[in-house]
Amino acid sequence: MKFKKRYLSARALLVVTLLLSTSKLAITQQQFQGLTRNPVSSHQLPTQQGNWPGEYTFVRIIYDSPDPPFNEYNRYFGGAWRVDYPDADSNFMMGIREWAGSNLYLAAQPMQLRATDDRIFNYPFAYIVEPGHMELTDADAAALREYLMRGGFLFLDDFHGEFEWQHARAEIKKILPEYEVKDLPLTHPVFHSYFDLDGVVQVPGVAALVRGVTYEKGGVTPHYMGVENKEGRLMIFLTLNCDLGDAWEWINDSRYPAQYGVVAYKVGMNVITYAMGH
Repeated sequence: MKFKKRYLSARALLVVTLLLSTSKLAITQQQFQGLTRNPVSSHQLPTQQGNWPGEYTFVRIIYDSPDPPFNEYNRYFGGAWRVDYPDADSNFMMGIREWAGSNLYLAAQPMQLRATDDRIFNYPFAYIVEPGHMELTDADAAALREYLMRGGFLFLDDFHGEFEWQHARAEIKKILPEYEVKDLPLTHPVFHSYFDLDGVVQVPGVAALVRGVTYEKGGVTPHYMGVENKEGRLMIFLTLNCDLGDAWEWINDSRYPAQYGVVAYKVGMNVITYAMGH
């Protein structure tokens, strides 16, 4: 089955150009005036129609999170797992399909699954947003452990500051108590599996950009981190003090700096390529 050719927006064409050469853009509070998070889809790229499976499907993990006041995402989004959903997922898959030049045969639509759903074993890659507010049950942790041990891969994104870092690390310990999270050197194969990445870039969320900065919740320094098994296979990739999901979500909005959108797509594409090949 062939994908139907689609016309790209001017924003998408800019991203294509920047994949070859990225320019620096200034961040100002005025630039982002009026730009807010909206759980209702309002800036989604045209999506692929249909419902066929493929070699790769973007899978988002559904999880429970504590009630307010500890987690404002329950009130605004219906759960922390829904942050940037559905735009980030659909836009990212569209970006892989149309912009990155990948030969992966992609599914038509992204999916959302609980860790305990047996269908997760059909997919080698799964994304978790806001792990700083994730509360895994024993059953969740056991299912994700089996998933990873059977060759699955988790990508944890959009958590910031010491509190969220310590919470996310504790949740990973529920899954893999014998392993540690560590910073990955830029020589690691994950940074060279598709694009060659030569730096750790802080991809900011919209909430930070509205304030005229690239960080939030005290998480000034970005980290690309991971958990490897005893054979050296990377099982979990983490972007601490970064928000790739926001870049995917807002990629078609001219107020979001394209330089960060490009990095978010490059990192995401590399992680997928590594996960699919290992």
